[in-house]
Amino acid sequence: MKVNAKVILSSMATTFLVVLGLHFLLLALADNGPSAEPEEVESSRMTSVGIPKIMTPSPDEEVKVILNDPSIKKNWGLMGTGGQSDIKANKAWDITLGDGEKIVAIVDTGIDVNHPDLADNMWKNPGEVGLDAKGNDKSHNGIDDDGNGYVDDVYGWDFVNNSPHVGDNHGHGTHIAGIIGAIGGKGRSIGVCPKVKLMALKYFDPQARGGNNLKNTIKAIQYAVKMGAHIINYSGGGLEPSDEEFNAIKEAHDKGILFIAAAGNEHSNSDLAHYYPANYNLDNIISVTAIDPMANVLKSSNFGSRSVNIAAPGENIYSTLPGNKYGLMTGTSQATAFVSGVAALVLSHNKEFKYAQVKKQILSTADELPGLREKTSNSGKLNSYAALAIQPEIPLTGISTTAGTSHASGVITDKLTASAPQNGATALVKFLGQPTRQSASEDKN
Repeated sequence: MKVNAKVILSSMATTFLVVLGLHFLLLALADNGPSAEPEEVESSRMTSVGIPKIMTPSPDEEVKVILNDPSIKKNWGLMGTGGQSDIKANKAWDITLGDGEKIVAIVDTGIDVNHPDLADNMWKNPGEVGLDAKGNDKSHNGIDDDGNGYVDDVYGWDFVNNSPHVGDNHGHGTHIAGIIGAIGGKGRSIGVCPKVKLMALKYFDPQARGGNNLKNTIKAIQYAVKMGAHIINYSGGGLEPSDEEFNAIKEAHDKGILFIAAAGNEHSNSDLAHYYPANYNLDNIISVTAIDPMANVLKSSNFGSRSVNIAAPGENIYSTLPGNKYGLMTGTSQATAFVSGVAALVLSHNKEFKYAQVKKQILSTADELPGLREKTSNSGKLNSYAALAIQPEIPLTGISTTAGTSHASGVITDKLTASAPQNGATALVKFLGQPTRQSASEDKN
């Protein structure tokens, strides 16, 4: 494999990592470490297919704690652009922080389950915790206590190494988990849905050789369906469809599970060249592209007026990384995580909603932006507040950003509209992406 990469150590606290196989540059920041402008990285693509008294605050107090969390300022996608391109999370959190029950299955590179901003939100398999008949801890007794075919699968499963240890050797999965559901209120990181359960399903590991990411993806989706996930978040993909993968997502569809998928980072019109699984003809899928702080679709991101559903923040997004670290990453993967977080909020606030209602709520309340015309099916940018606040029947035409007008039966006011995008946005990270899906043994570089 030929590799031409620049690796720069700008300080003891800041490290640039070039990771083969995922085509992105990751800026890892130690606590209080200085930030730096990333340089462009070139690397070959792997064709492998990543204490005294504890008091429980009231909901209002919880919101205040989160809104005062300084880490919010580091993630512009939450509320950092005055609604122009962020998702207006501060207003959404006045309505709900999540119910702590909705399960988001994250099919990715694993998750650091001990990260302080993620640990309390990790899903735990109820059949693999507690004591067994012999008084042994089910979490590591070497027995498939719940009979689901997996031994000691407390947090999920590593389908690469066929193991219950779902740790993240890459960083991508932990970063996605933080965007969706970091706890917040600790001054470090905060997720879109601070009260959620995160299921770790590992389909890619840069340290493993000979893996088959597509097969691992299919197994992960099947596990999520079996174990009761409400939402599946998937950041990978490829240009070739798979009948097995389609059938797995169809099974999720039949079980009422929403599937949020990255539109891809091929800088391609997906109307002309489909990207899978985002473009399977299944109505439980939401295909997501990425925008920068000026609400422009990233140059690296796929788009399509028929094939991509919505846009969300995806450039230089601050989130959790393995080993109690935090950093910036860019791509449709990050945008997808924002949508999954909002889906968890909507489902928490509307417990009777089926997947189709959650999808409609998200897409039809998106802010219609001129810069997204011909880029997504509704020319829309994710708006978490509108998705929660607007409850009547909403036409699929969505929300207009023209002051004083609305396509939601007069429910929307100017407070729910977004400013038109401005020109001149500059991308600091020029190309980022996620794993492709063929077998690592097929690497031809």
